[in-house]
Amino acid sequence: MTTVRRAVLTLPAAPLGPDNPLPALRAPAGAGAHAVDARTLAELPRDMARGIGRAPLRSLLPAPVRDGYGRERTPADLDTIVIENDRLRVTVLPGLGGRVHSLHHKPTGRELLYRNPVLQPAAFALNGAWFSGGIEWNIGATGHTTLSCSPLHAATVRAPDGGPMLRLWEWERLRDLPFQVDLWLPEGSDFLYVGVRIRNPHERTVPAYWWSNIAVPEERRVLVPAEAAWHHGYERGLNRVPVPVTEEGADLSYPLNGAHAADFFYDLPEEQRRWIAALDADGSGLVQTSTDPLRGRKLFLWGTERGGRRWQEWLTEPGTPGYAEIQAGLARTQLEHLELAGGAEFSWLEAYGPLAADPAAALGDDWAAARAEVEGHLAAALPRTAVDAAYTAWREGAADAEPETVLAAGSGWGALEVLRGGHALPGTPFPESTLGRDQEPWRELLRTGVLPPPAKGAGPGAPLVAAPWRDMLETAPADPSTEYHLGIAQWHAGDRAQAVRSWERGLQRAEVRWPLLYCLAVADREEGHPERAAERFAEAFADHADRDAGEAVAAALGREGVAALLATGRAGPARELWARLPAEVRGRGAFRLLEIRILLAEGRPGEARAVFDEGFEVADLREGAEILGEVWAELTDELLPHAYEFRMRPS
Repeated sequence: MTTVRRAVLTLPAAPLGPDNPLPALRAPAGAGAHAVDARTLAELPRDMARGIGRAPLRSLLPAPVRDGYGRERTPADLDTIVIENDRLRVTVLPGLGGRVHSLHHKPTGRELLYRNPVLQPAAFALNGAWFSGGIEWNIGATGHTTLSCSPLHAATVRAPDGGPMLRLWEWERLRDLPFQVDLWLPEGSDFLYVGVRIRNPHERTVPAYWWSNIAVPEERRVLVPAEAAWHHGYERGLNRVPVPVTEEGADLSYPLNGAHAADFFYDLPEEQRRWIAALDADGSGLVQTSTDPLRGRKLFLWGTERGGRRWQEWLTEPGTPGYAEIQAGLARTQLEHLELAGGAEFSWLEAYGPLAADPAAALGDDWAAARAEVEGHLAAALPRTAVDAAYTAWREGAADAEPETVLAAGSGWGALEVLRGGHALPGTPFPESTLGRDQEPWRELLRTGVLPPPAKGAGPGAPLVAAPWRDMLETAPADPSTEYHLGIAQWHAGDRAQAVRSWERGLQRAEVRWPLLYCLAVADREEGHPERAAERFAEAFADHADRDAGEAVAAALGREGVAALLATGRAGPARELWARLPAEVRGRGAFRLLEIRILLAEGRPGEARAVFDEGFEVADLREGAEILGEVWAELTDELLPHAYEFRMRPS
């Protein structure tokens, strides 16, 4: 019989550390890596261009940036939930975005996924911390979800066949949407069933996004029922190319044939069954299929050039085999967002399981025959009609079922939104008991119309930016803390001039000035006033330092301040600010890089080169970042050392 139970997984792990205490007023730092240039956009099909241009993120608000992690790993016990029948054992990490860490096929003893042997956060999520491996559930906007390293609510529910089912759910804050992921193993099944639902409880239409990302060993052939794909690289283009052979003659159904990191969004015919598979040299591996609403399929490969290989090392342990990602999403490409009408939902069913095909056919040069071989075995193992029937049984008989045994708790933000909006969400309760310290001031605003100020000398709490909360802030008593939060909500709404006025009003009476000064500095920089921005960043750091308000704030403000001062040619003040940072902070990789830039600005290239030679690691280096290569090029024409090679574009 199928069972669902708690367990513990021990892995070498780098702690997540504290969130960045500064409000995330700017768009995601890696957004440019997923952009499309204007000329390419004009040449795309109209509906695709509309989806790409629909509601891009102007900021990460209200989510915080998660950059407090390092790269020192020690053994850690991770809470897991194990779903098991006589065929499969599925290991889920409810505290880390509900990631499926392992999909083990018991009859063959095979692991069907790429299972990372370590937990190493890296700056790939929209808001920072992310880790590689397994199956992840991406909701929100283009990129890895802000929930990548966050806890989800988890509980057992009755599956459509009456057995136990694991439900994961949360409130996604970028788009203000609740969602659920239901995982179950029918008795005797070789396939994990996953029912997904995204609901829009609001009256307004909301942009929606979903991609299920599946990590598989890169020494595989990726097969999909398509003859063309949209190729997206780090040159910001989007071009339709033949599958599996590119114009250069490389068969990129084998990820290791690609030189550079790239995305291939497959162009599946409308009537075609949705599936994607990754098979090894024996013709065996993983297949994923779904009901038709999950339209898109994708391959991401790292490439064989130096940058791609370095990223593979960065995300795990040296000597560990690499991985590729096969993915499935609501749109044709990962650059698009769909419209979800008020009161409506998107729902579908996915299935994951083993597939064994004749390697001579599945790995042969005849692409049509290879696809037919895989599709034939998939039809025999799990007919399309069975997937559709399983979806209907789940959606009509189980999706709204109330949780039975609670296994893990997520955040209290969903409870706050339900309390404010009175939303009815059968199957995904957000009880008031989950409200915590971050939600308490907002609960008080909702109850009394007054946002309580933070404790004396303390910094502000977590922001909220949705229109109903902004309306409440506008009518609340205008103390400095309320003006700070109102300005953030106005900034998020696109009313930047009014946001600046709110922050300036708050600053006039504020005892703790650094939060408001930081916001005004960002506004100055965004509006093209870098000198004034640098002055305000430095003033914010000084206000914080005089209060000794904590190392996390010191590091965040110091990093911003030094960079802003260097950008305006003020090496002396940058050096003075850097020197005021705690010694432990100055020793971190990001601050060693700032030290190099200060030394270059001071005309001391030899000492700057010595820092490179000594070695450092910028733990939160962003996907696609080229800063290390750019700074190295200011020092020398020598080849960038492998340890610093993270460039993902062709030279």
